Amino acid sequence: MANLEHTAAVTRMQTFIEKHLDEEITLHALAQQAGYSPWHCAKMFKEYTDKSPFEYIRKLRLSKAALVLRDEDLRVVDVALDFVFDSHEGFTRAFRKQFGVTPKAYQKKTPPIPLFTPYPVESYYLMGEERTNLPPLSKNLHVRLIEFPARKLILLRGKNAKSYIEYAQEIGCDVWGILASIKEALYEPVGLWLPERMRTEETSVYAQGVEVPVDYQGLIPEGFDVIDLSACTMLLFQGDPYDEVRFDEAIEAMMEQINTYDPSINNCQWAEKEGPRIQLEPQGYRGYIEARPVYLN
Repeated sequence: MANLEHTAAVTRMQTFIEKHLDEEITLHALAQQAGYSPWHCAKMFKEYTDKSPFEYIRKLRLSKAALVLRDEDLRVVDVALDFVFDSHEGFTRAFRKQFGVTPKAYQKKTPPIPLFTPYPVESYYLMGEERTNLPPLSKNLHVRLIEFPARKLILLRGKNAKSYIEYAQEIGCDVWGILASIKEALYEPVGLWLPERMRTEETSVYAQGVEVPVDYQGLIPEGFDVIDLSACTMLLFQGDPYDEVRFDEAIEAMMEQINTYDPSINNCQWAEKEGPRIQLEPQGYRGYIEARPVYLN
């Protein structure tokens, strides 16, 4: 069973790392954030993230550096130095070991790669925990109609998953990083509930994917599928911001409201068979966001 004081300490270390990724980070500095000895904080960090602090830092730096190489016209050596690597050679070796391609080759062709996308461990271990003396969550639900053009969807299907948690247990958490690395993506990666007509035999209703232009001709990651999505109208739902440690409560509360929402208020009706229901990555600062296809009346 998780020690919640320890998970909070590890999350403080994760937050510190994220904020100081372009600086030298010492075990002593992490210990100050955690409130434990350097030895104890390193042990806790490994226990809850499955990585040593410095392995975690290296993987995160390399992933952030990959995005810079993908999106900006900078020299590899400058990117290496910006992310606190001592040399071009050391950066190249580490990059190739993590992604299977050199920084220069990646910068030229930008193939999909498994970016490291960690999550605050405290939020995960607080799921299902009883909480007392907390203020009520906001019940505000902001709703608007959005028009989507024809596009393609690159996705990795599950087997039996009906939700994000079940999907992560089946497939693991690396899918998101691969999707996030696709340069031509129209938006961020999303979770999806697929209509029956978009599912293949013995695959799950829930999947993860990213939308790309309808004329996309780039690489498809191994094991992933690509399908066409028609132009459609969707109702976009967004809740108020929430504290990250209460993300499971916030999501459950918003989904309950969405499930009972009457689309006729917006002069439309549900069109569940026409396209996937979309769930954006839950991030407390922006609230829970979900979109569902509709017909206009």
